[in-house]
Amino acid sequence: MSTVEFNEALIGMEGNLHSFALNFTRNNEDAKDLTQETMLKAITYRNYYTPQTNFRAWVFTIMRNIFINQYRRKVKGGTIFDHSKDLYLLNTADADSSALNALTHKEVSQQIDKLEQEYKQPFEMHFQGFKYKEIADSLDIPIGTVKSRIFIARKKLMDFLPDYKYRNN
Repeated sequence: MSTVEFNEALIGMEGNLHSFALNFTRNNEDAKDLTQETMLKAITYRNYYTPQTNFRAWVFTIMRNIFINQYRRKVKGGTIFDHSKDLYLLNTADADSSALNALTHKEVSQQIDKLEQEYKQPFEMHFQGFKYKEIADSLDIPIGTVKSRIFIARKKLMDFLPDYKYRNN
């Protein structure tokens, strides 16, 4: 399959991909993001597609895997899917828990601010969800340097915050 044929086939599936994404996300904007990320990943990994196999199934599998990985990240990060009209689950946090979280957040933020800028900036970008490649491109440094600086920032934060080192929430 030539590059042109590949791209045309992928673009021709965009509507179907969006519909499939809506089944996962239940949100139009999230479905658009998932569709776009799927198409980007399909183009990026075009060389892994085996010609004369089911192209449609290959692309839909990419989408499913992206969604599963994003879901696992959100669960691991403690994010809750709240589809209630007034975001009831997210707005009814326990008051004591909220106060403790605010104190913890403040203390951790203060320690992050103490980091040298060369470690702080990549760490904060990574924490905000940027990928290593995006951070490297933004800061104009190699990916290995980004990974190293994030690792060092984490190590320094563990040293600055010994009370949180082995804490599981």
